[in-house]
Amino acid sequence: MKITIAGAGAVGTYLAKMLSYEDHDITVIEKNKEHLQEIDSHFDVMTVQGSATSFEILKEANVKDCDLFISVADIEEINITAAILCKKLGAKKTIARIDNPEYLIEANKNHFKKLGIDHLIYPEKLAIKEVLNMLKRKGVNEMMQFSEGELSMIAVKIEKNSPILEKTLIEIVKENINNKFTVVAIKRNSKTIIPKGNQKICINDLIYVVVHSYGLEDFMKYSLGKAGGYKKFKNIMILGGSRIGKRTAKKLEKQFNVKLIEINKEKSFLLAGFLDNSLVINGDGSNIDLLLEEGIKDMDVFIAVTGNSEINILSSLLAKKFGVKKVIAEIENIDYIDLAENMNISSVINKKLIAASYIFRFTFGAKVSFLKCLTGTDAEVLEFVVQEQSKITKKKIKDLNFPKGAVIGGVVRGKKGFIVNGDTKIKKNDKVVVFVMPNAIKKLIKLFE
Repeated sequence: MKITIAGAGAVGTYLAKMLSYEDHDITVIEKNKEHLQEIDSHFDVMTVQGSATSFEILKEANVKDCDLFISVADIEEINITAAILCKKLGAKKTIARIDNPEYLIEANKNHFKKLGIDHLIYPEKLAIKEVLNMLKRKGVNEMMQFSEGELSMIAVKIEKNSPILEKTLIEIVKENINNKFTVVAIKRNSKTIIPKGNQKICINDLIYVVVHSYGLEDFMKYSLGKAGGYKKFKNIMILGGSRIGKRTAKKLEKQFNVKLIEINKEKSFLLAGFLDNSLVINGDGSNIDLLLEEGIKDMDVFIAVTGNSEINILSSLLAKKFGVKKVIAEIENIDYIDLAENMNISSVINKKLIAASYIFRFTFGAKVSFLKCLTGTDAEVLEFVVQEQSKITKKKIKDLNFPKGAVIGGVVRGKKGFIVNGDTKIKKNDKVVVFVMPNAIKKLIKLFE
């Protein structure tokens, strides 16, 4: 596939990295010479220096033969203009990153389609959705749902009181007699492992598990023991009146007691007018006295989304110190994600990774209904819709020569989900949930094409 990426910021660079593992012909357009040199030195892509809204530059990048044009510059107007121009010049499919949520209203989206933009992506909306998913279950670091929750993939941190500590996967499978879940990966000491049967679960492991809807509660009790007593959340504190903070509060205020702290006085007044049932406080959320005064010790959840990674990490650590069990931090500096997880910040969101995940699925020949780049790892989780004559349907899973860096977690057939084993045979129209490392993606796609 011939792919052109406009914008070599964090999202564009991460996309270039992900796509460089595949046999794609990639061109990156960027004004900033240093950003281009960084991409040139690390990835096998073509680069063009200049504006993505220039006809001359677009022609130099040969966008007329482009299968997919992705505009993810920091400025919304550039992305919209570039996508429209590229479609007119011959690009088959276009995607533009936006900052205005009203563009996603169905009637407005149709206007953009008529102009030549096939898909709009608003990273903040995707980030808010991710925050809400993380609040569906206490004790879970990350959660993805497939086919309306028929199957879920969750990430759980193993602590010293966990009943499955030091057990092998074989032992776990024997105890899991109803086949309600399966461990698909382990993150240990910043390294992601596709585990074999004799792999033991160790303290501080982050385990990724695919679980059936009716087995979720049982798994949480089984893996976390008494720590898995799941009272519902009630009190939530949000630090930062950013787009994510503001709209997350709006989503949560009808169901929870929400306090939002914003350091900017003028912004605080605007937030108070926008929110109906949330308490807006003007102050510095990294100030210990302020947090104590506003009842940090009584909070069930602390969400730090200031737009400053360092402040979010620091305030989240303070929240953990005061006993808040569920802490979510927005960390836009990818290099800080491992650091935050090692500091026991339970859940991390990164708008750039979320945006890249959404876009990446459009680059596959196979039909992908869901893709998520997992925070803090190079791995992805995908949901494939199996097409007729796909190689995956020809044999049982154990006879498929399945790539070593990938593992099938579960299948949704019709409206029913189930956990697979070696004797399972995949059928046409099945939705298949797969955990995969970058080096296995190419082989995996061939099975589903």
